Amino acid sequence: MDCRTESSETLRNKCAACFRQFNRLEHLVEHMRTSYHSVHEPVCGICKKHCRSFESLREHLIGPLPKQECKNVFNNRGCRFCLAILDGPNARRLHQERCQMASSATTGLNARLANLGVRESLTIDNTHTRDPQVVAIACKMVGGGSDGSLDLCGRVCIIDEYENIIFHAYVKPPIPVTSYRYETTGIRPEHLRDAIPLKQVQRKIQDFLCNGEPMWKIRPRGSRARILVGHGLDHDLDRLQVEYPAIMTRDTAKYPPLMKTSKLSNSLKYLTQAYLGYDIQIGIQDPYDDCVATMRLYMRMKSQAHKREDYPLASDPQNRNNYASWRQSELERMSPEEMLAISRSDYYCWCLDR
Repeated sequence: MDCRTESSETLRNKCAACFRQFNRLEHLVEHMRTSYHSVHEPVCGICKKHCRSFESLREHLIGPLPKQECKNVFNNRGCRFCLAILDGPNARRLHQERCQMASSATTGLNARLANLGVRESLTIDNTHTRDPQVVAIACKMVGGGSDGSLDLCGRVCIIDEYENIIFHAYVKPPIPVTSYRYETTGIRPEHLRDAIPLKQVQRKIQDFLCNGEPMWKIRPRGSRARILVGHGLDHDLDRLQVEYPAIMTRDTAKYPPLMKTSKLSNSLKYLTQAYLGYDIQIGIQDPYDDCVATMRLYMRMKSQAHKREDYPLASDPQNRNNYASWRQSELERMSPEEMLAISRSDYYCWCLDR
């Protein structure tokens, strides 16, 4: 009888999301208060365990110490790119063929870029949609300073959500270039000799992103400003001297589901190989390839079918008291499932952009 009681208590003190067990109920409440479990976390399609990131989910399924039952099912029916569980091996094969994307470095691209030259006009047809349109940006840096270690933007590319080039130009830095880093950038002195000065590029990009909306007036919803996707956006925008509100940026280097289990950023090269199934940044790197990779990662994260909630963020005023200390007694009377139902995410899930 004592064993049955202990087993029941252990089950009651088990987190319904990550399955951690606690000796005391108040410890489970405190865990739920600080873990921010939600419907937006990556979830194992087999045991339904919530993971903080896709890397955590990958380790749970096929890591050095996976859950064996989940590993066996995943090896038979799991997609190695999006980590979804399919109905059977045939369904998995067909799904994985669609899930693995082709490299953006296709045969005709280099010729298309060569014919394109410097594209100075920043325009998108915005007549058919109210919502901010999504664009991706990537830069390639040359070096300045006495040892060439100071990053200076030497080339910038912007694409739309259909992977069409909107803007692609060489950029003339405001100080002398001491290292062109040709092995990775492909940039030579002649490319920057008559390039657009940084100040002009900054003004063009700033105006294009704001799309006629004053900076102070930009809001996530109902604004004309555009959503900006990239990898390491803080660094790129800093080198371009562009200011843009964080609420309108989607950075694959800082998005929690795409980060390492250690909460550090993954490289774009790794994310592309692991989640899109092809390689980038080999030899001379083209900013167009980086733009395409970040846009595809964004679109894949955005397409996730999560349960819709009226107020999905823990920071929403309506959720401020969900785990307030004065509700401690009430929370301890809840089941783990009920506590999970009122828990909200501490980050903005990109599925909310739909």
